[in-house]
Amino acid sequence: MRVIDKLRGGLIVSVQAWEGSALNDPYVLAAIAQAAEANGAVGVRMQGVANIKAARRKLAIPIVGLIKRDYEGFQPYITPTLHEVEEAIEAGSHIVAFDATSRPRPGGVTVAEIVEAIHAAGLLAMADCATVADAHEAHELGADIVATTLCGYTPGTEGWSLPAIGLVAELAKLGSFVIGEGGISKPELVTKVLAAGAHAVVVGTAITNVDWLVREFASRAEKRVW
Repeated sequence: MRVIDKLRGGLIVSVQAWEGSALNDPYVLAAIAQAAEANGAVGVRMQGVANIKAARRKLAIPIVGLIKRDYEGFQPYITPTLHEVEEAIEAGSHIVAFDATSRPRPGGVTVAEIVEAIHAAGLLAMADCATVADAHEAHELGADIVATTLCGYTPGTEGWSLPAIGLVAELAKLGSFVIGEGGISKPELVTKVLAAGAHAVVVGTAITNVDWLVREFASRAEKRVW
């Protein structure tokens, strides 16, 4: 079965941790990824070379790999250059996710060049998009997957209601494999995003961000001294 077909109709769990979190350890994140696989996830989304490598040793399901790196003066930070693409490939990703917005990237690298580099390694290219225009360009340039990952996180989409169900529906018209990602905070939203035309969904914070979850619950508790 093709890698992309393994994702169809299923849940991809984003297994990441905040910088400085006790969970930000390859062994721990690989264990969380294993738990996701054991309980029905069809894939995982992992950030960082060490984390991807650790997960690859443990999992049978596909890994969407990415490298987050900030470059001064540039906004894209999800696999923004060919250097990060190569890192994600060498770490063992099956699919490489990258920022596919129209914002400038370091060194002037283009979406076309990123897609070409991923395909040259025999892997699938997942375009993290913010708008229909992003997805249309990425699709035309050969990206295998378009996702709503960056909707709400760019200047032009800041404040949009998430999950971006309307955007999912528009992306579904492109004829590409569509992944709904961002703001899927409850199980029933998975159903709605798939019904809107997504072929798969990514859920992260609501499942794996223990730091955020504890803070949310703790902020609603009255601290007592017994």
